Amino acid sequence: MTRESKRSAELNFKHPSDGPWQRTYLTPIHFDIPPLDTEASDLARQRQNTLTKPAGSLGLLEDIACRMAAIQGTPRPQIGQQWVVVAAADHGVAAEGVSAYPAEVTAQMVANFLSGGAAVSVLARCADARLAIVDAGIAGDVPGDTSALRRMSLGKGTHNMARGPAMSPEQAEQAIVQGAELARELAGNGAKIIAIGEMGIANTTAASAITSVITVRPPGDVTGRGTGIDNSGLARKIGVIMRALTVNRPDRMDAMNVLASVGGFEIGLLAGVMLGAAEQRVAVVLDGFISTAAGLIAHGIDPRVLDYTFASHLSVEPGHALALSHMGLRTILDLEMRLGEGTGAVMGMQIIHNAVSLHNEMATFEEALVSQRDEGGA
Repeated sequence: MTRESKRSAELNFKHPSDGPWQRTYLTPIHFDIPPLDTEASDLARQRQNTLTKPAGSLGLLEDIACRMAAIQGTPRPQIGQQWVVVAAADHGVAAEGVSAYPAEVTAQMVANFLSGGAAVSVLARCADARLAIVDAGIAGDVPGDTSALRRMSLGKGTHNMARGPAMSPEQAEQAIVQGAELARELAGNGAKIIAIGEMGIANTTAASAITSVITVRPPGDVTGRGTGIDNSGLARKIGVIMRALTVNRPDRMDAMNVLASVGGFEIGLLAGVMLGAAEQRVAVVLDGFISTAAGLIAHGIDPRVLDYTFASHLSVEPGHALALSHMGLRTILDLEMRLGEGTGAVMGMQIIHNAVSLHNEMATFEEALVSQRDEGGA
């Protein structure tokens, strides 16, 4: 798509935030998310200032450790067992030719996760983290041994959002509920931090649509090449998103309606994981664009979820930076990644682990018999 044709399409596109909206109301889902413990954070900061280093010399790592203290409600936070939740689902909009890969790749990649051959599998092993691979709505059969696959399917993929709602309001609600239940289960098993990732052919299309609606930006501003589509594919993808928003008219003030209109089963489930984790004082680490779109949904349901959310890295997908900016989140890393799966989230989680370990294990000036700063000196 040329710059001129893209601009023309955007000028002629009436954003769905202008209404009228098509939606079915459900009873709002409520989460009991506690406030951050500022006293624990202050005590953690005091400890940071006694460690054998110039105050502030570890930069963002010090802030991360203090924030983990506030999340857990203790000045000496712990990492515990690290978990990575990878939710997989198919998208009916794949039929519109928005991806460089066929839909059956979703099931095939899930098999790769389960056998330990995917990038996130390797990184999880490096981090000594446990993987929870979730079928949130895979259309095809997953080959090989699926005994470790968590079955939480909401259907054989979503409907084609370019022709109507991606899912029913009831399915959207169930996705949130099941994700929250999974987070509570992991917290009950000792999880203190959860990295989230996804797999689903065409899910960058859903993420772009969600981001366009909630940030009130034209689809062309938030839509990237995803799996590596060419220029004509990108133009088609933007056009499909415009059509989906025009057909469904999602209400950006109603996150559940946005999810049902143009979302994905895996996106809804990950939003639920975030909300359920926050209830349990468990930190969540976002991966890239799709998991951040889940963050937009979770934030729309309960803004307090961001107190418990870390953004791991900045994807090259153009909508990612806009979604992060909308939520006021700062990334830990910028490695020009766009793989998904939770790969960036695992790497971000390791930085958080390092920050907490430094906080707890470094000696204080008194313990190490090291002289502190001479405030009267030059």
